[in-house]
Amino acid sequence: MVDAAATAENTQSGFLGWIERTGNKLPDPVFIFFYLILALVAVSMIAALTGVSAFHPTAIDEATGTAQRIEAVGLLSPENIQRLWVEMPATFTHFHPLGYVLVVMLGAGVAERSGFFAAGMSKAVKAAPKSLLTPVVALVAMIGNHAADAGYVVLIPLAGILFAAAGRHPLAGIAAAFAGVSGGFSANISPGQLDALLFGITEEAVNASALDPAWTANIAGNWYFIAAMTVIFLPIIWYVTDKVIEPRLGAWTGGAQAGAATANAGHATGTASVTEDLSDDAATDHASSGDDLSPDPSDHDGALASKGLRAAGLAALFVVALWAVMVFASGTPLVNEAACEGIPAADCSIHAELDPFYKSLVAAFFLLFLLTGWAYGRAVGTIKDHRDLVEMMAESMKDMGYYLVLAFAAAHFVAMFGWSNLGLISAVHGAAAIQSTGLPLPLVLGLMVLFTGLLNLFVGSASAKWALLAPILVPMLMLLNISPEGATAAYRVGDSATNIITPLMVYFPLILVFAQRWQKDFGLGSLTAMMIPYSIWLLISGTVLIVLWFYLGIPLGPDAPVGYALPEMAAPAAPAIME
Repeated sequence: MVDAAATAENTQSGFLGWIERTGNKLPDPVFIFFYLILALVAVSMIAALTGVSAFHPTAIDEATGTAQRIEAVGLLSPENIQRLWVEMPATFTHFHPLGYVLVVMLGAGVAERSGFFAAGMSKAVKAAPKSLLTPVVALVAMIGNHAADAGYVVLIPLAGILFAAAGRHPLAGIAAAFAGVSGGFSANISPGQLDALLFGITEEAVNASALDPAWTANIAGNWYFIAAMTVIFLPIIWYVTDKVIEPRLGAWTGGAQAGAATANAGHATGTASVTEDLSDDAATDHASSGDDLSPDPSDHDGALASKGLRAAGLAALFVVALWAVMVFASGTPLVNEAACEGIPAADCSIHAELDPFYKSLVAAFFLLFLLTGWAYGRAVGTIKDHRDLVEMMAESMKDMGYYLVLAFAAAHFVAMFGWSNLGLISAVHGAAAIQSTGLPLPLVLGLMVLFTGLLNLFVGSASAKWALLAPILVPMLMLLNISPEGATAAYRVGDSATNIITPLMVYFPLILVFAQRWQKDFGLGSLTAMMIPYSIWLLISGTVLIVLWFYLGIPLGPDAPVGYALPEMAAPAAPAIME
């Protein structure tokens, strides 16, 4: 099957072939940042020598009483060279996404390695009635984004097995699960790891711009919006699967098991680190289908998994109850009752008092994942003592090794962009250029979605793309009265919709192997063609949703309006100029 996959890859032609060839020529995202830092140094020196500048939108020059002029600063100045070397540890460790993501992943690593995520997803889709199999698979796939890799490694092959057992085409199940996990990457019913990652980068971009020093990230800042995406994307994935993809695939006559020749395909892809639990040695029989060649990725039988899930449910209720007590009981630490002192009642928002609660959500998800994973593991035997728990947490940090390297490069790029003042200057002139076009702001967001979707075909990492775009787009949209939460929401729509059609997506080869278990000649072009209808409809619906959302002015989450006003505007007559 490796030969088949390689042949499909080599013979890919047309626009998708060009994307693949071009993307494969790009260096690793870590080195993309290093190359961009070198380019940034050169540009900053040229901009400083030519006197590039702009008027600061919020700062006033005390000497003149007018808007403060911001000038480009060369990164090879003695001050910035000293700053680079002296502040290197702080630049890295103070990178906001780093702390958010590592804290959440400490808990999520336990939930994943204990088997909780896998058992929960397996149980949910196995219990689905045949008539509702597609929407249940799609919904669990979108919610399964909280489980990170487990959504790809567990749910997608399981969906193929369940569809085949129901007499439906297994590739349709794989397509529906892939569309939910990856195409609906940003949709969910609650915030999670992705929110911590993206809002950390957003906060770093706001801080670097110095437009609003008081602004801090709220991990729930897109909660309402991503929940709405889930509601919108679910019927789309359901319709495309049942009415477009499955009829094209034709009736399934292969039975409830994959071909024996392809059962071990998962070992030959070079992705053993993420597919080792799918090996035949670790597999369990799928009770309803008798499929002993396409293994059920869940390691625990029904009774044992149910016992573990009940224990995890009680742990989850404990965490929810604990946070509820800390919010609703009198004098609790997660409500700032003094926030509205000295402010008229009509001008004070409950969200101001709940600011500590919002900031505590990163810790809440850490504890939620940690305790549910621990409870499940204790019940099923995957966690025998505290040493097993600590080992799982340590293993989750090992998996973050690449992210740490990427974060080191991204942190210095974002910081140096701020030191040069080029980010703010670009944002000011970019906002002025957009204002001069007369385009409605919701349309600007729609164009941003499409641009992100196109960029996603070449750079697969969500964090890498946002770290590249946020230093310019976030302050630019703030100057156009669009909140940082709004900029993040627009980015998320474009980032997820085209994941499923780019061969550069890290899990694309793995999904191809899953498909080849059921159809030997299924190649890269076949997988891309199967997923294009999902990508088109998810991109269209997501773009329409973000545009309508901003037209209607609906909050994106608690204390997260779509609009934004700078804290202290400069004289409106001061234009943005380039000298």
